[in-house]
Amino acid sequence: MRRRLPRRPPREGKKRHVLRWVAVAVVVILSAGTLTAYLKYREIYDSITRVQVPGAELGQRPQQYSTTSMNILVYGDDTRKGLTPHEQYILHTGSDQTDNTDTIMIVHISPGRHAITVLSIPRDTMVPMYACAAGPGYTGQQQDLTSYVQINSLLEIGGPGCLWKTVEQETGIFINHFIGIGMLGFVNVVNDVGGVNVCVPYNVNDPVSGMNLTAGEHHIDGIQALAFWRTREDIGTGSDLQRIQRDQFMSAQVVKDVLGSGLLSNPIRLLSVVSDAAAQMTTDSGMTVGDLVEIGESLHHLSSQNVQFLTAPNQPWPVDNDRVQFAQPQAGEVFSAIAHDVTVPKVSTTPTPVPTSAQVLTTSPANVKVQVLNGSGAPGIAAQAAAGLTSRGFDVTGTGDAPTFSYTNSVIEYASIADMAEVNTLKQALSNVTDLKDASLAPGTIELILGSDFTGLAAQASPSPSVSPTVQQSGSPNPTVSPTGSPGPTQGVTGLATANGGITAAAACASDSPAFAGPESPQTSQSP
Repeated sequence: MRRRLPRRPPREGKKRHVLRWVAVAVVVILSAGTLTAYLKYREIYDSITRVQVPGAELGQRPQQYSTTSMNILVYGDDTRKGLTPHEQYILHTGSDQTDNTDTIMIVHISPGRHAITVLSIPRDTMVPMYACAAGPGYTGQQQDLTSYVQINSLLEIGGPGCLWKTVEQETGIFINHFIGIGMLGFVNVVNDVGGVNVCVPYNVNDPVSGMNLTAGEHHIDGIQALAFWRTREDIGTGSDLQRIQRDQFMSAQVVKDVLGSGLLSNPIRLLSVVSDAAAQMTTDSGMTVGDLVEIGESLHHLSSQNVQFLTAPNQPWPVDNDRVQFAQPQAGEVFSAIAHDVTVPKVSTTPTPVPTSAQVLTTSPANVKVQVLNGSGAPGIAAQAAAGLTSRGFDVTGTGDAPTFSYTNSVIEYASIADMAEVNTLKQALSNVTDLKDASLAPGTIELILGSDFTGLAAQASPSPSVSPTVQQSGSPNPTVSPTGSPGPTQGVTGLATANGGITAAAACASDSPAFAGPESPQTSQSP
């Protein structure tokens, strides 16, 4: 009988050959996945409208007080350009081809990504005309700080750069990036996050925006959310200010749903949201798709209580009460608090006289860099004041003569309202002094021009042991301000939920009833 030979073990060379093919197959599979991811990323990147805004176009920019916080200018573009007639019909937009901004917000992300403050700027705000360059489709505008323009028209006049520059100049807040989103992009994003809950206290049927809801709470999709966002006619007072209030309540519900869904900890879902919004999105050339996803991921530990919404303090514009202007000093103090990332002071959307005993935003004298100028011609007056300020801890950068000796009263001139903490601190050391914003000064520059009525510094008040020279807010702890003006370890834009005029993302949907109240609404709620 023939004996069966034992099976030979495989040759080592053949084994290595098989392993090589396995390795090649793995590399091909991984490369295909990487290539697919790259192509998807590239597709999103290419579909976003990216605008290069040269630094020179932004002019003298505000000081960036913290490099670890981030300020993003977000605007809603109401242009119908690019929408098909069917989309215009479905979205109730009409065919108007103007390129205005219905929504303007500064989204402030605190250091460590532990808090977000969303500051709304009303679309009807009147602002000075800053120089804006002309460009493709833009006429531009000449600088004339004595003339005013409605802020929502700046996109049409000079593009995103014009809006960016004006917001920086008027608020003193350094803007890192901007994001513009079109109406269809807004719809897609709301659909991607699963819709949103809204509450209405009575039946609403607005044929202009397309909002048609019965009284009560509803879970709506992107199209109805856009209608809710845009509705202002025949509701409450019919004002843009109330529309902003309603939109803030809706945004609060979106934030709660997003934080609870785990979306921010899922980069694939985040990329999908960005992808659906990309075709209707405009950003500055420095903002990448990776930046958008990274920012979203970095916020997944947020709580809804730490996401806050407020409207810039405003008052009727004297020339036309249907328009508004920033109410001072309230708006300046809020802007400065956000720029420095310190506790936002108590504010109100209804302007009220500020009593002389009101607590205001201040800082340590050591943080105040001031140049002292002789505006009266009295010998030695600048050196006298400089010596006194230095003895009180102020950082006097120099002395000299003002362009003229015709000053009667003393004046503090400053570059932007981001310097209000320093201005207020300096004012406490003086008597009978006024402050004047001068946009031509370099950011962070403060000049004290002494008038002929100056006889010496004001008497120094004894410091209260319970109040430190920072942001003073009743019922809130005072944060620590470091000498450089950057946030200290306990600092942050906090306390807004208990202040007037703002809400947090923890606000209940049904608590938005005051935002619907007014002469154009039913006086009694109807049953759902």
